[in-house]
Amino acid sequence: MLINTPICDFGRPAPDFTLATPDGQTHSRDSLMGEKGLLIAFICNHCPYVIAIIDRLATDLQALEAQGIGTACIMSNDWQSYPADSPKNMTRFAQAHGLTAPYLVDADQSVARAYDAVCTPDFFGFDAKGGLQYRGRIDDAGMKDPAARKPELLEVMTAVATSGKGPKVQHPSMGCSLKWR
Repeated sequence: MLINTPICDFGRPAPDFTLATPDGQTHSRDSLMGEKGLLIAFICNHCPYVIAIIDRLATDLQALEAQGIGTACIMSNDWQSYPADSPKNMTRFAQAHGLTAPYLVDADQSVARAYDAVCTPDFFGFDAKGGLQYRGRIDDAGMKDPAARKPELLEVMTAVATSGKGPKVQHPSMGCSLKWR
């Protein structure tokens, strides 16, 4: 089911969490926060929207990390019903696409609920103080050929890192609905 993200609730604080990668490394909101901000991406392994953007996302996340913005991906889907999203497959998916940001398991789906995540991919960009500044798409290419894309997520988070403010006009991310239990 195709879902669009809601409008950005500017300044909303980043909910706290502690989650682990499939291999057991734990990360919290505070440990992930970079000196210039934090980007949280709710993704999964099987969604065609995520599959279409994952290589671009991995590259953009590395660029953001180099600028002092912390990054993490969170998988909140019910992997019992969608085995492609299992923790074992999360590790394979991350390795296959060069994803270096922590890919975290939200087993009880509480973090997705706290963030009001609705789809995969769903992006939350926070300033250095933890206030929400971006809730939009990765770029204008979507599932099309990304050769001439405008990397909106990268550009916006770069601006947030320097100014602390996100743009008033944001285009929603589009993807598959989260798979709730």
